Amino acid sequence: MPQKFQKLYYKWVGPSAYVASPQSVPEKELTVDEICPPDHQGWRPGQVIDGVNILPSAACLSDNPYTVAASVKGTNNVSQATLMQSRLAPDAVVKHTDLDGDGDPDIIHIRLEVMELNGGSPDLAESITSFEIAPGIQPGLWVFAPKTFGMSTENFESLRANPLLRAPAPVIRVEQGDQIKITLENTHYMPHSIHLHGVDHPFVDAEGNGNDGVPQTSEVPLLPGRSRTYEINPRQTGTMFYHCHVQPQIHIMMGLQGMFVVEENKPNNLLQTFNVGAGLVRHPSVAIAEKYDGEYDLHYQTIDKELHELIQDTNDARLTVKDMHRTYDITDSTVDYYLLNGRSFPYTIRESVVTAKPDQLIKFRVLNGGSEGISLHTHGHKFTITHYDGVGVAPVAQITRDVVWVAPAQRVDLDINTTNDGLHNYGEGAWVFHDHVENAVTNDGLAPGGSISAILYEDYITERGMPRGLGVDWKKFFSPEYYARKVPVWSSYDPLGLFADVEPSSQWLVKMISLGIAVGVFLLSLLGLLRRSKQR
Repeated sequence: MPQKFQKLYYKWVGPSAYVASPQSVPEKELTVDEICPPDHQGWRPGQVIDGVNILPSAACLSDNPYTVAASVKGTNNVSQATLMQSRLAPDAVVKHTDLDGDGDPDIIHIRLEVMELNGGSPDLAESITSFEIAPGIQPGLWVFAPKTFGMSTENFESLRANPLLRAPAPVIRVEQGDQIKITLENTHYMPHSIHLHGVDHPFVDAEGNGNDGVPQTSEVPLLPGRSRTYEINPRQTGTMFYHCHVQPQIHIMMGLQGMFVVEENKPNNLLQTFNVGAGLVRHPSVAIAEKYDGEYDLHYQTIDKELHELIQDTNDARLTVKDMHRTYDITDSTVDYYLLNGRSFPYTIRESVVTAKPDQLIKFRVLNGGSEGISLHTHGHKFTITHYDGVGVAPVAQITRDVVWVAPAQRVDLDINTTNDGLHNYGEGAWVFHDHVENAVTNDGLAPGGSISAILYEDYITERGMPRGLGVDWKKFFSPEYYARKVPVWSSYDPLGLFADVEPSSQWLVKMISLGIAVGVFLLSLLGLLRRSKQR
């Protein structure tokens, strides 16, 4: 800058000098969810209901044990009191007739509905039948749900969904060789179907009707208000998949998907037909109970905000159908949220923790229902891969490793051996497990989030079912403000505010205004000089 202009600049703006940094913004009191709501209904302890032995659940939020009991015995075989508390419809799981004389029913009829969560309402600003995946985060979802009775919300005063209406769709368990009917009652406003992915089923049923769920080859999609029954007699055991096959690029991603497990045929093998919300199996099969100390269903999903918000924009089904199936382009999609059993961290820790003791063998059934591969990694342990897509891996070919790749739609069965031998386990602790694709440990790009969960040993879990860790305070993670990006990420252990937000400063504005005035004066002076030169 020429000296004469520099003098003018310093006169108006001031010479360059040290300027103190702006003050840090003081930390504000956050609106925080209750980290672990109390178990007022007594669902967590082990108990016997209508003769069904139900394992305890150490997690903060556990399944309704009455739903477990009705799923095991059949809604047609439990007491009226149990049925009412289960909230299942009387014909949701009908079980009868021991065909092979081994002490358990072999004719099973399952009924499912299609439900919308977090959809738009013409009457309220809030979503009706609301379901949070994380604090303050409510993407629109569709789910298969067990047939229920009563309200879709918890009660008359709440907008929260009935606990049976949630992501993911319930895990369905059946026994090898049983005669199974699955009736889909389409309670939704779009056509749907069920495809039994990987499950042994005939292409047509006994009456010659399509039985594969694919509109292009098997059947006309099931229109709103109609029902269709699929029939199977599965011969192959394993972890499988069921999902809608109508416009699958949309309907599967919206949440119409669930795990399907075919268990080995054993005597007196009453199965927990529905595992609502996946997670711990509180009444394992005979074969699993003989070999394992615990069994967990782990269902991973992904969410693209652009797609899932479409059902919140309008209540005109015609506009929603167009926006979802013609305007939205999945090839341009991005994943914003990563779910484990319908939740993202920190809510995964409320429901989907794995509890362990030394010298145990625990079974994971893993389903990737998302649009991206999963690089599943556990701290403190190494998995042993026993099955891919329901097919056993020969013992000599089984691989033990701490990262397992699970492709979209793939299922993997894993053994967790808690013997502290330096290979399978490194000792007790609060060991996290997560997808090591780093996007997947965030909620819309903000960490920690995504599908993080943990394996917790007895000395590292509180009485309420939360990790007893040695790290940072989790309080802010249960605040909607944190995931709205209003809270510095290290605030809980930064008392000096070194990493806090910065108070807005007016100094730069004053300087810029001064500079603008100086430039304006300079230009006016220059213009005046030009005019005088022309007049001469």
